[in-house]
Amino acid sequence: MAAQSGSSRVIYAALIGNFLIAVTKFGAALFTGSSAMLSEGVHSLVDTGNEVLLLYGLHRAKRSPDARHPLGYSREVYFWSFIVALLVFALGAGVSIYEGVLHIRNPEPSTSIVVNYIVLGLSVIFEGVAWTIALKEFRRHKGSLGYLAAIRRSKDPTTFTVLFEDTAALIGLMIAFVAITAAHVLEMPELDGVGSIGIGLVLAVTAVMLARECKGLLIGESALPHVRERIKAIASQDPNVLGINDVLAVHLGPSDIVAAISAEFRDDATTPAIERSVASIEAALRRDIPDVHSVFIKPQQADYPVRPAPIAGE
Repeated sequence: MAAQSGSSRVIYAALIGNFLIAVTKFGAALFTGSSAMLSEGVHSLVDTGNEVLLLYGLHRAKRSPDARHPLGYSREVYFWSFIVALLVFALGAGVSIYEGVLHIRNPEPSTSIVVNYIVLGLSVIFEGVAWTIALKEFRRHKGSLGYLAAIRRSKDPTTFTVLFEDTAALIGLMIAFVAITAAHVLEMPELDGVGSIGIGLVLAVTAVMLARECKGLLIGESALPHVRERIKAIASQDPNVLGINDVLAVHLGPSDIVAAISAEFRDDATTPAIERSVASIEAALRRDIPDVHSVFIKPQQADYPVRPAPIAGE
C-alpha cells in the first residue's frame, strides 16, 4: 500500500503540472501561431489524460478477488500503463509529426516570440517540479541499480511511466525553444515545423520504450531473485519438508505476487501433518513477504519433472 501511495503522489503531481502546462501552451499557440508550441500543447494534454488513466488503473487494481477473477485485478495497472504507451505514440507523436509536416508545407511566422519564451519558461518550472517528484520516488525504489537496470527490474510501471513522460516533456521543451528561436532569428518559419516533428520523434521513442517494459509486465514477469530465494528459504524451514524442488513466483501487480511451490515432504508425514505444514508455510510467507497474496504448494518427489522440457529449436 505504501508503494501505491507513492505512485499516486507522483501521478497527481504530474497531472496538476501537465494540466496547467497544457492550458498555458494552447493559449500561447493560439496567440502566436507557433506549430512547435501547438505540438507541445497536444503533448501536455495527452500526458494529462495519461495520468488520469494511470490513476484509474490504480483504482481498478484495488478491487478484491471475485468469482470471475479469483486472483484479483492487480494487472489492471499493467494494462492501463500499456494503453498510456499507445496513446503517447498515437496521439502525442502522431499529432506532433502531422502538425509539423503541415507547418513545413504552409509556413506561418510566429507573431510574438516573447510570449512563447514566457510559456516555455513557465512550462519548464511546472514540468521540472513534477519531474523532480517522480525522480525522487523512482530513486527511492531503485536502490544501487542503474536507471536502465532499475526500469527493467521494476514491477511498478506507474512511477517510471511518469518519469519517462516528464523527461520526454523536458526534452520537447528544449526542442521547442531551439526551433522557435531558429525560426525567428533565421526568418525561416519552416524550422518551427521541424521542431514539431522532432518533438513527435521524441514521443515516439518514449512510447516504444514504455510499451516494451509494460508488455513484459502484462504478460507476467517473475519476482526478483531475492524474493524467490526468500520464498524457498521460508518453505524449507518446515520440519516436514525435505526439500524444495522449484519455486514459481509471478507478479500480478506491483505489490501482488502469486507463488507456486513444488516441495518434497517426508515419506512418513501423514496427510493431516502435510496439511498443517502447508497452512504454516502459507502463513509464514504472507507474514514475512506481504506482497505474496496467493500461495499454491504441491507435494512432489525430488525427481519429478516440475517444468516441461523446452521444445527443440526454441
